Amino acid sequence: MKEIGVRTTRQSLFGAIAALTALALAGCGSSTPTTSRGGGAHAGMQVPALKALDKLGTPEGQVNVLAWPGYVENGSNDPKVDWVTDFEKSSGCKVNIKTFGTSDEAVQLMRTGQYDTVSASGDATLRLIAAGDVEPVNTSLITNYPDIFDALKMKPWNSVNGVAYGIPHGRGANLLMYRTDLVKPAPDSWGAVFDQVGAQKGKVTAYDSPIYIADAALYLMATKPALGIKDPYALDATQLAAAVDLLKAQKTDISEYWSDYLKEVQAFKNGSSTIGTTWQVIANTAQGEKAPVDAVLPKEGATGWSDTWMVAAKSQHKTCAYKFIDHIVSPKVNAQVAEYFGEAPANRKACAETSDKNFCTVYHAADESYFSKVHYWTTPIATCLDGRTNVKCTDYATWTKAWTDIRNS
Repeated sequence: MKEIGVRTTRQSLFGAIAALTALALAGCGSSTPTTSRGGGAHAGMQVPALKALDKLGTPEGQVNVLAWPGYVENGSNDPKVDWVTDFEKSSGCKVNIKTFGTSDEAVQLMRTGQYDTVSASGDATLRLIAAGDVEPVNTSLITNYPDIFDALKMKPWNSVNGVAYGIPHGRGANLLMYRTDLVKPAPDSWGAVFDQVGAQKGKVTAYDSPIYIADAALYLMATKPALGIKDPYALDATQLAAAVDLLKAQKTDISEYWSDYLKEVQAFKNGSSTIGTTWQVIANTAQGEKAPVDAVLPKEGATGWSDTWMVAAKSQHKTCAYKFIDHIVSPKVNAQVAEYFGEAPANRKACAETSDKNFCTVYHAADESYFSKVHYWTTPIATCLDGRTNVKCTDYATWTKAWTDIRNS
Protein backbone atom coordinates (compact mmCIF):
# COMPACT_ATOMS: atom_id res chain seq x y z
CA MET A 1 0.00 0.00 0.00
CA LYS A 2 1.38 3.34 -1.03
CA GLU A 3 0.87 5.00 2.35
CA ILE A 4 3.67 2.86 3.81
CA GLY A 5 6.50 4.77 2.20
CA VAL A 6 4.92 8.04 3.16
CA ARG A 7 4.00 7.34 6.73
CA THR A 8 7.40 5.99 7.75
CA THR A 9 8.79 9.49 7.31
CA ARG A 10 7.20 10.28 10.69
CA GLN A 11 9.45 7.76 12.37
CA SER A 12 11.71 10.55 13.67
CA LEU A 13 8.91 13.03 14.25
CA PHE A 14 10.00 13.82 17.77
CA GLY A 15 13.77 13.41 17.43
CA ALA A 16 14.49 16.54 19.41
CA ILE A 17 17.53 18.75 19.38
CA ALA A 18 17.45 20.09 22.90
CA ALA A 19 19.34 23.29 22.23
CA LEU A 20 17.15 24.12 19.26
CA THR A 21 14.03 23.49 21.29
CA ALA A 22 15.16 25.77 24.08
CA LEU A 23 16.24 28.48 21.66
CA ALA A 24 12.99 28.47 19.74
CA LEU A 25 10.80 28.51 22.79
CA ALA A 26 12.71 31.45 24.18
CA GLY A 27 11.11 33.51 21.42
CA CYS A 28 14.25 34.47 19.55
CA GLY A 29 12.59 36.61 16.91
CA SER A 30 13.69 40.12 16.08
CA SER A 31 10.17 41.49 16.35
CA THR A 32 8.97 43.11 19.56
CA PRO A 33 7.53 40.35 21.75
CA THR A 34 4.09 40.44 23.30
CA THR A 35 2.85 38.42 26.23
CA SER A 36 -0.22 36.22 26.11
CA ARG A 37 -2.50 37.58 28.83
CA GLY A 38 -5.00 35.95 31.10
CA GLY A 39 -5.48 32.25 31.75
CA GLY A 40 -5.45 29.41 29.29
CA ALA A 41 -2.80 27.29 27.68
CA HIS A 42 -0.32 30.02 26.78
CA ALA A 43 -0.61 32.50 29.64
CA GLY A 44 2.75 34.25 29.90
CA MET A 45 4.18 32.89 26.65
CA GLN A 46 6.25 35.46 24.76
CA VAL A 47 5.33 35.77 21.08
CA PRO A 48 6.56 38.28 18.47
CA ALA A 49 4.14 41.05 17.51
CA LEU A 50 3.34 40.00 13.95
CA LYS A 51 0.20 40.62 11.93
CA ALA A 52 -1.68 38.45 9.49
CA LEU A 53 -2.08 39.36 5.83
CA ASP A 54 -5.08 41.68 5.48
CA LYS A 55 -6.00 40.89 1.88
CA LEU A 56 -4.88 38.87 -1.09
CA GLY A 57 -2.89 40.58 -3.80
CA THR A 58 -1.73 39.57 -7.25
CA PRO A 59 -0.30 36.03 -7.26
CA GLU A 60 3.48 36.26 -7.15
CA GLY A 61 4.02 33.39 -9.60
CA GLN A 62 5.39 30.78 -7.22
CA VAL A 63 5.19 29.37 -3.71
CA ASN A 64 7.87 27.48 -1.81
CA VAL A 65 6.22 24.72 0.19
CA LEU A 66 7.81 22.79 3.04
CA ALA A 67 5.88 19.62 3.81
CA TRP A 68 5.82 16.10 5.12
CA PRO A 69 6.28 13.62 2.24
CA GLY A 70 2.88 12.66 0.89
CA TYR A 71 1.19 15.96 1.66
CA VAL A 72 2.10 17.72 -1.59
CA GLU A 73 2.20 15.37 -4.58
CA ASN A 74 2.69 16.60 -8.17
CA GLY A 75 2.79 13.29 -10.01
CA SER A 76 6.57 12.95 -9.94
CA ASN A 77 6.42 10.07 -7.45
CA ASP A 78 3.33 8.51 -8.99
CA PRO A 79 1.63 9.94 -12.12
CA LYS A 80 -1.74 8.97 -10.64
CA VAL A 81 -1.11 10.98 -7.48
CA ASP A 82 -1.18 14.66 -8.35
CA TRP A 83 -3.10 17.49 -6.70
CA VAL A 84 -0.57 20.18 -7.58
CA THR A 85 -0.59 20.50 -11.38
CA ASP A 86 -4.19 21.70 -11.65
CA PHE A 87 -3.56 24.24 -8.88
CA GLU A 88 -0.55 25.63 -10.72
CA LYS A 89 -2.60 26.05 -13.88
CA SER A 90 -5.57 27.71 -12.20
CA SER A 91 -3.67 29.95 -9.78
CA GLY A 92 -0.58 30.94 -11.73
CA CYS A 93 1.50 29.87 -8.72
CA LYS A 94 4.27 27.38 -9.45
CA VAL A 95 4.67 25.05 -6.47
CA ASN A 96 8.26 24.36 -5.40
CA ILE A 97 8.20 21.41 -3.02
CA LYS A 98 10.72 20.62 -0.30
CA THR A 99 10.02 17.68 2.00
CA PHE A 100 11.42 17.03 5.46
CA GLY A 101 11.78 13.94 7.60
CA THR A 102 11.49 15.36 11.12
CA SER A 103 9.94 18.35 12.82
CA ASP A 104 13.39 19.53 13.89
CA GLU A 105 14.44 19.57 10.25
CA ALA A 106 11.34 21.57 9.39
CA VAL A 107 12.10 24.12 12.10
CA GLN A 108 15.68 24.49 10.88
CA LEU A 109 14.59 24.90 7.26
CA MET A 110 11.99 27.50 8.17
CA ARG A 111 14.74 29.49 9.89
CA THR A 112 16.40 30.02 6.50
CA GLY A 113 13.53 32.23 5.34
CA GLN A 114 13.37 30.38 2.02
CA TYR A 115 9.90 28.89 2.45
CA ASP A 116 6.44 30.42 2.29
CA THR A 117 4.35 27.79 4.03
CA VAL A 118 4.90 24.66 6.09
CA SER A 119 2.85 21.69 7.26
CA ALA A 120 3.90 21.77 10.90
CA SER A 121 3.22 19.12 13.50
CA GLY A 122 2.25 19.91 17.06
CA ASP A 123 5.78 19.58 18.38
CA ALA A 124 6.99 22.27 15.95
CA THR A 125 4.23 24.87 15.87
CA LEU A 126 4.95 26.65 19.14
CA ARG A 127 8.64 26.71 18.34
CA LEU A 128 7.94 28.41 15.02
CA ILE A 129 5.52 30.87 16.62
CA ALA A 130 7.83 31.77 19.50
CA ALA A 131 10.78 32.37 17.18
CA GLY A 132 8.79 34.60 14.82
CA ASP A 133 9.29 32.21 11.92
CA VAL A 134 5.56 32.16 11.20
CA GLU A 135 2.87 34.81 11.53
CA PRO A 136 -0.83 34.75 12.39
CA VAL A 137 -3.15 33.70 9.58
CA ASN A 138 -6.19 35.55 8.33
CA THR A 139 -8.73 32.74 8.27
CA SER A 140 -11.20 34.90 6.34
CA LEU A 141 -8.89 34.59 3.32
CA ILE A 142 -9.25 30.79 3.35
CA THR A 143 -12.58 30.08 1.67
CA ASN A 144 -12.58 26.48 2.90
CA TYR A 145 -11.93 27.39 6.54
CA PRO A 146 -15.64 27.33 7.52
CA ASP A 147 -15.73 23.67 6.47
CA ILE A 148 -12.84 22.65 8.73
CA PHE A 149 -14.02 20.65 11.73
CA ASP A 150 -14.57 23.12 14.57
CA ALA A 151 -12.82 20.79 17.01
CA LEU A 152 -9.52 21.45 15.20
CA LYS A 153 -9.71 25.24 15.21
CA MET A 154 -8.06 27.58 17.73
CA LYS A 155 -6.27 24.89 19.68
CA PRO A 156 -3.08 25.12 21.81
CA TRP A 157 -0.93 23.80 18.96
CA ASN A 158 -2.28 26.18 16.27
CA SER A 159 -3.21 29.37 18.12
CA VAL A 160 -1.89 31.66 20.84
CA ASN A 161 -3.93 34.10 22.93
CA GLY A 162 -6.99 33.70 20.73
CA VAL A 163 -5.04 34.33 17.52
CA ALA A 164 -4.96 31.68 14.78
CA TYR A 165 -1.52 30.74 13.48
CA GLY A 166 -2.51 28.07 11.02
CA ILE A 167 -5.08 26.06 9.12
CA PRO A 168 -5.74 22.46 10.25
CA HIS A 169 -4.80 19.76 7.75
CA GLY A 170 -5.69 16.35 9.22
CA ARG A 171 -5.63 14.28 12.41
CA GLY A 172 -5.10 10.83 13.86
CA ALA A 173 -4.94 8.96 17.17
CA ASN A 174 -2.29 6.76 18.74
CA LEU A 175 -4.10 3.49 19.34
CA LEU A 176 -3.58 0.26 21.28
CA MET A 177 -2.98 -2.65 18.89
CA TYR A 178 -2.99 -6.28 20.00
CA ARG A 179 -2.88 -9.82 18.63
CA THR A 180 -6.44 -11.08 18.84
CA ASP A 181 -5.31 -14.71 19.08
CA LEU A 182 -2.83 -14.14 21.89
CA VAL A 183 -4.20 -11.29 24.01
CA LYS A 184 -7.39 -12.30 25.79
CA PRO A 185 -9.65 -10.83 26.89
CA ALA A 186 -9.47 -7.94 24.45
CA PRO A 187 -7.81 -4.98 26.22
CA ASP A 188 -9.64 -1.71 26.79
CA SER A 189 -7.02 0.11 28.87
CA TRP A 190 -3.44 1.34 28.54
CA GLY A 191 -2.87 -0.66 31.70
CA ALA A 192 -2.27 -3.58 29.35
CA VAL A 193 1.09 -2.05 28.41
CA PHE A 194 1.95 -0.43 31.72
CA ASP A 195 1.02 -2.16 34.98
CA GLN A 196 -1.27 -5.01 33.87
CA VAL A 197 0.94 -6.70 31.27
CA GLY A 198 0.53 -10.26 32.52
CA ALA A 199 1.31 -12.94 29.94
CA GLN A 200 2.47 -10.35 27.40
CA LYS A 201 5.61 -9.55 29.40
CA GLY A 202 8.49 -9.07 26.98
CA LYS A 203 6.14 -8.59 24.02
CA VAL A 204 5.03 -4.98 24.53
CA THR A 205 5.99 -2.37 21.94
CA ALA A 206 6.12 1.40 22.43
CA TYR A 207 6.76 4.45 20.26
CA ASP A 208 10.42 5.47 20.39
CA SER A 209 10.20 9.17 21.14
CA PRO A 210 10.32 11.60 24.07
CA ILE A 211 6.70 12.48 23.27
CA TYR A 212 5.75 8.97 24.40
CA ILE A 213 6.16 10.35 27.91
CA ALA A 214 2.75 11.95 27.30
CA ASP A 215 1.23 8.48 26.86
CA ALA A 216 2.43 7.53 30.32
CA ALA A 217 1.19 10.86 31.69
CA LEU A 218 -2.22 10.25 30.12
CA TYR A 219 -2.48 6.89 31.88
CA LEU A 220 -1.44 8.43 35.19
CA MET A 221 -3.96 11.24 34.66
CA ALA A 222 -6.70 8.60 34.74
CA THR A 223 -5.28 6.20 37.33
CA LYS A 224 -3.36 8.46 39.73
CA PRO A 225 -5.56 11.54 40.21
CA ALA A 226 -3.55 12.61 43.25
CA LEU A 227 -0.75 13.65 40.87
CA GLY A 228 -3.03 16.39 39.55
CA ILE A 229 -2.21 15.87 35.87
CA LYS A 230 -4.75 17.78 33.75
CA ASP A 231 -2.84 17.86 30.45
CA PRO A 232 -0.33 15.15 29.44
CA TYR A 233 1.88 17.83 27.86
CA ALA A 234 1.90 20.04 30.96
CA LEU A 235 3.95 18.23 33.56
CA ASP A 236 5.71 19.81 36.51
CA ALA A 237 8.85 18.13 37.85
CA THR A 238 6.93 15.81 40.19
CA GLN A 239 4.49 14.74 37.50
CA LEU A 240 7.27 14.16 34.98
CA ALA A 241 9.15 12.04 37.51
CA ALA A 242 6.06 9.86 37.99
CA ALA A 243 5.72 9.35 34.24
CA VAL A 244 9.41 8.53 33.93
CA ASP A 245 9.18 6.00 36.76
CA LEU A 246 6.25 4.30 35.01
CA LEU A 247 8.19 4.12 31.74
CA LYS A 248 11.30 2.76 33.44
CA ALA A 249 9.18 0.05 35.04
CA GLN A 250 7.62 -0.69 31.64
CA LYS A 251 11.00 -1.17 30.00
CA THR A 252 11.36 -4.72 31.32
CA ASP A 253 8.19 -5.63 29.41
CA ILE A 254 9.27 -4.05 26.11
CA SER A 255 10.10 -6.20 23.10
CA GLU A 256 10.91 -3.22 20.90
CA TYR A 257 10.68 0.56 20.81
CA TRP A 258 9.43 1.24 17.31
CA SER A 259 9.89 4.17 14.98
CA ASP A 260 9.56 2.44 11.61
CA TYR A 261 6.06 1.10 11.31
CA LEU A 262 6.98 -1.46 8.67
CA LYS A 263 9.02 -3.15 11.40
CA GLU A 264 6.09 -2.92 13.80
CA VAL A 265 3.84 -4.64 11.28
CA GLN A 266 6.37 -7.46 10.92
CA ALA A 267 6.78 -7.77 14.70
CA PHE A 268 3.03 -8.26 15.13
CA LYS A 269 2.92 -10.70 12.23
CA ASN A 270 5.65 -12.93 13.66
CA GLY A 271 4.46 -12.56 17.25
CA SER A 272 7.59 -10.99 18.73
CA SER A 273 5.28 -8.13 19.70
CA THR A 274 1.71 -8.78 20.73
CA ILE A 275 0.50 -5.47 22.14
CA GLY A 276 1.44 -1.79 22.05
CA THR A 277 0.96 1.65 20.54
CA THR A 278 0.07 2.03 16.88
CA TRP A 279 -1.60 4.21 14.25
CA GLN A 280 -4.78 3.34 12.36
CA VAL A 281 -2.88 3.04 9.08
CA ILE A 282 -0.49 0.52 10.70
CA ALA A 283 -3.37 -1.59 11.97
CA ASN A 284 -4.96 -1.48 8.52
CA THR A 285 -1.67 -2.53 6.93
CA ALA A 286 -1.16 -5.39 9.37
CA GLN A 287 -4.70 -6.63 8.81
CA GLY A 288 -4.16 -6.34 5.06
CA GLU A 289 -1.17 -8.66 5.47
CA LYS A 290 -3.39 -11.15 7.32
CA ALA A 291 -2.00 -10.48 10.80
CA PRO A 292 -4.63 -11.30 13.46
CA VAL A 293 -4.68 -7.86 15.05
CA ASP A 294 -7.17 -5.25 16.13
CA ALA A 295 -6.72 -1.69 17.43
CA VAL A 296 -8.76 0.21 20.00
CA LEU A 297 -8.96 3.64 21.57
CA PRO A 298 -8.55 2.77 25.28
CA LYS A 299 -10.95 4.02 27.92
CA GLU A 300 -8.36 6.51 29.23
CA GLY A 301 -8.22 8.19 25.82
CA ALA A 302 -5.07 8.56 23.74
CA THR A 303 -2.48 10.94 22.38
CA GLY A 304 -2.56 11.86 18.70
CA TRP A 305 -1.63 14.44 16.09
CA SER A 306 -3.17 17.29 14.11
CA ASP A 307 -0.92 19.02 11.58
CA THR A 308 -1.21 22.69 10.66
CA TRP A 309 -0.47 24.76 7.55
CA MET A 310 1.39 27.90 8.60
CA VAL A 311 2.57 31.03 6.73
CA ALA A 312 6.17 32.18 6.98
CA ALA A 313 6.63 35.64 8.45
CA LYS A 314 9.28 36.45 5.83
CA SER A 315 7.38 34.98 2.89
CA GLN A 316 7.71 36.87 -0.39
CA HIS A 317 4.80 34.95 -1.91
CA LYS A 318 2.00 35.27 0.63
CA THR A 319 -0.86 35.48 -1.85
CA CYS A 320 0.28 32.26 -3.50
CA ALA A 321 0.80 30.73 -0.05
CA TYR A 322 -2.79 31.49 0.96
CA LYS A 323 -4.12 30.20 -2.34
CA PHE A 324 -2.12 27.01 -1.95
CA ILE A 325 -3.33 26.41 1.62
CA ASP A 326 -6.92 27.03 0.53
CA HIS A 327 -6.41 24.47 -2.23
CA ILE A 328 -4.79 21.82 -0.02
CA VAL A 329 -7.65 21.92 2.52
CA SER A 330 -10.40 21.97 -0.12
CA PRO A 331 -12.73 18.94 0.04
CA LYS A 332 -11.43 17.00 -2.96
CA VAL A 333 -7.74 17.60 -2.32
CA ASN A 334 -7.99 17.10 1.44
CA ALA A 335 -9.64 13.76 0.71
CA GLN A 336 -6.85 12.78 -1.69
CA VAL A 337 -4.14 13.69 0.81
CA ALA A 338 -5.89 11.91 3.68
CA GLU A 339 -6.25 8.66 1.75
CA TYR A 340 -2.71 8.76 0.39
CA PHE A 341 -1.14 9.69 3.72
CA GLY A 342 -3.34 7.67 6.07
CA GLU A 343 -5.16 10.07 8.41
CA ALA A 344 -8.56 11.65 8.93
CA PRO A 345 -9.16 14.76 6.79
CA ALA A 346 -9.71 18.15 8.40
CA ASN A 347 -12.40 19.32 5.97
CA ARG A 348 -15.78 17.86 6.88
CA LYS A 349 -16.82 17.86 3.19
CA ALA A 350 -13.81 15.73 2.22
CA CYS A 351 -15.57 12.54 3.26
CA ALA A 352 -17.90 12.82 0.28
CA GLU A 353 -14.85 12.93 -2.01
CA THR A 354 -12.87 9.87 -0.85
CA SER A 355 -12.45 7.01 -3.32
CA ASP A 356 -13.05 4.54 -0.50
CA LYS A 357 -16.49 5.46 0.77
CA ASN A 358 -15.77 3.73 4.07
CA PHE A 359 -12.51 5.66 4.62
CA CYS A 360 -13.88 8.34 6.93
CA THR A 361 -15.68 5.75 9.02
CA VAL A 362 -12.49 3.75 9.51
CA TYR A 363 -10.53 6.89 10.42
CA HIS A 364 -13.36 8.36 12.54
CA ALA A 365 -13.13 11.59 10.55
CA ALA A 366 -16.44 13.06 11.72
CA ASP A 367 -16.65 11.25 15.05
CA GLU A 368 -16.08 14.04 17.55
CA SER A 369 -16.93 11.80 20.49
CA TYR A 370 -13.99 9.66 19.41
CA PHE A 371 -11.57 12.56 18.95
CA SER A 372 -12.72 14.25 22.15
CA LYS A 373 -10.69 11.55 23.87
CA VAL A 374 -7.55 12.35 21.88
CA HIS A 375 -4.92 14.69 23.32
CA TYR A 376 -3.09 16.03 20.28
CA TRP A 377 0.70 16.31 20.32
CA THR A 378 1.72 19.72 21.63
CA THR A 379 5.20 21.00 22.42
CA PRO A 380 5.80 20.90 26.20
CA ILE A 381 6.97 24.32 27.36
CA ALA A 382 7.92 25.88 30.69
CA THR A 383 4.66 27.85 30.70
CA CYS A 384 2.18 25.22 31.83
CA LEU A 385 -0.24 24.43 29.02
CA ASP A 386 -2.95 23.53 31.54
CA GLY A 387 -3.13 27.14 32.75
CA ARG A 388 -1.25 26.75 36.02
CA THR A 389 0.78 29.82 36.94
CA ASN A 390 2.05 28.81 40.38
CA VAL A 391 4.48 26.21 39.07
CA LYS A 392 6.95 25.82 36.22
CA CYS A 393 6.36 22.97 33.82
CA THR A 394 9.02 20.85 32.14
CA ASP A 395 9.90 21.72 28.54
CA TYR A 396 10.71 19.49 25.59
CA ALA A 397 14.45 19.68 26.21
CA THR A 398 13.82 18.22 29.67
CA TRP A 399 11.61 15.52 28.17
CA THR A 400 14.37 14.64 25.72
CA LYS A 401 16.86 14.18 28.55
CA ALA A 402 14.30 12.12 30.47
CA TRP A 403 13.66 9.87 27.47
CA THR A 404 17.39 9.26 27.05
CA ASP A 405 17.53 8.30 30.71
CA ILE A 406 14.62 5.89 30.25
CA ARG A 407 16.18 4.23 27.21
CA ASN A 408 19.53 3.89 28.98
CA SER A 409 18.09 2.61 32.25
